[in-house]
Amino acid sequence: MANRGHFSSKFGFIAAAAGSAVGLGNIWKFPFEVGQGGGALFLIIYLIFCFVLCYPILITEISIGRKSEKSAAVAFDQLGYKKWTFLGKLGVLCGVMILSFYNVVAGWVFGYFVEIVKGNFDIGNEFGAFTTNIWRTGIYSIAFLVFTTIIVSQGITKGIEKASKILMPVLIGIILLLVFYAFTLPNSGAGVEYYLVPDFSKLSLQVVYKALGQSFFSLSLGLGALITYGSYLERHENIVFSGALITLADVGIAFLAGLMIFPFVFYQGIDPEGGAALIFQTMPGIFESMGSFWGIFIGGLFFLLLSFAALTSTISLLELPVAYFVDQKKWKRKRAVWVSGLIIFLLGVPSLLGNGYSAFFTEFITYFGTDSPRDYMTFIGDVFIDTLLPLGGFLTAIFAIHVWKKGNLVSELSDGADNFAGSWLNTYIIFSLKYIAPVILGAIFIFTVLEKFFSISIL
Repeated sequence: MANRGHFSSKFGFIAAAAGSAVGLGNIWKFPFEVGQGGGALFLIIYLIFCFVLCYPILITEISIGRKSEKSAAVAFDQLGYKKWTFLGKLGVLCGVMILSFYNVVAGWVFGYFVEIVKGNFDIGNEFGAFTTNIWRTGIYSIAFLVFTTIIVSQGITKGIEKASKILMPVLIGIILLLVFYAFTLPNSGAGVEYYLVPDFSKLSLQVVYKALGQSFFSLSLGLGALITYGSYLERHENIVFSGALITLADVGIAFLAGLMIFPFVFYQGIDPEGGAALIFQTMPGIFESMGSFWGIFIGGLFFLLLSFAALTSTISLLELPVAYFVDQKKWKRKRAVWVSGLIIFLLGVPSLLGNGYSAFFTEFITYFGTDSPRDYMTFIGDVFIDTLLPLGGFLTAIFAIHVWKKGNLVSELSDGADNFAGSWLNTYIIFSLKYIAPVILGAIFIFTVLEKFFSISIL
């Protein structure tokens, strides 16, 4: 294990794994999902799913990684289940394709940080022009990918762990500062009430479905990132406790993001169901209304926060193919990093072009039963996030209970966690993996395929 590198401390592992989970999905996607899901009701359902369903999958992935001491693509073969190697490779493929477009969005975020610091608040009204200027956004995306590759090329301890130990506390510090500032704004109380007081009349299967999808996506499950990080974990570490802290960190940051966004939104009198446009088209106008100094300071902090959140995720996503090349192909880490980075950038070019610059990639595909074409970036998200991640989680639960067997899983979880084997938590984890996860994730996979690709809505 020493040959591959390992995390030098529990905090380092938790910071890195939490960083993998915490990303734009928490700070950008979560608030508008809450807004479209009816506010506090969505939040409650999301929190339940994170602990009832996602936590058992999370610690299972880490256990597979630590036991095998290999990356996701090699772990199942190392455990003696060669036929299940496809699951790890599917996760690596998902990670690569997700990073290919995620890096483009991260480039937008970084670009907004630069523009806001320069005092260009009109960037919110120029979002379409901004995304179609592929030379400018391309440079920002390349810069972001270079930041990521430099960190990952330094290895586990000196690169990923060291960066995570810095980025995660700073990220939390910035978000807390913005939350406190948001609370001082006029009408912020209405935003907090919308966010924290549930309206049960808005309860529907669609809201439940969306909350489950968000919880699974926000914790980076189903793509093997946590299997790979688990492979760098020392045997004496307590996976059960560390997994709980990772889940709490992810949920906590998402919760704080809502406390930050909704006071801003209600202060400006904006529709909280505004969707993804809240960040890129609405927030710059909010910052402009604060005046030149505070607008640049608070707006710069906000987009710096988003940039840090994106970076913690791009690091873990890039580590997926890197670890594969190191484990399977025996490449040196630096070669694996830069080759992976180049491949991912090239795979991301269609996402860069598909936001108005290229008609082909902007109107890339039309699903059955629909008249409106989807752009390339949306298509990749539909396939690799909304569809294949739940499938990956479903298959992970099946593997853990019915192939690897619960005895092996419990034994691995007990290594470092005294008295786990006979605890109520053990009973619950096994029950969730055996019954709850397969049923819910299997249903989500089927519903997603029918609704997204065939326009058949069951919910």
